Amino acid sequence: MQLGEFEYLILTAAARLDAEAYGAAIRREVEDVTGRVCSLGALYTTLDRLETKGLIKTTIGKATPERGGRPKRMVRVTAAGAKAAADFYRIVIRVSRGVAWATK
Repeated sequence: MQLGEFEYLILTAAARLDAEAYGAAIRREVEDVTGRVCSLGALYTTLDRLETKGLIKTTIGKATPERGGRPKRMVRVTAAGAKAAADFYRIVIRVSRGVAWATK
């Protein structure tokens, strides 16, 4: 399954965050790593698309006082999601061979 760059970033952030992966934490991780703004609309649209593709599974966590009693949408990368991310990564590495910036 072919991924887009943003889908890959979301999957990778969710995998890195593991049990702490939920919308706001994923957004922060993507923004911290890329230095780019990650809008909530883009994030949740992408989470929905990844779930439809079977690459993530989301569940509703418990409500927390620091979120005003709102529950977190927890994210878990599926085996298919891990494979898709690994395939994307391998493609980027392969296509980057021999390019000057790949060695810096």
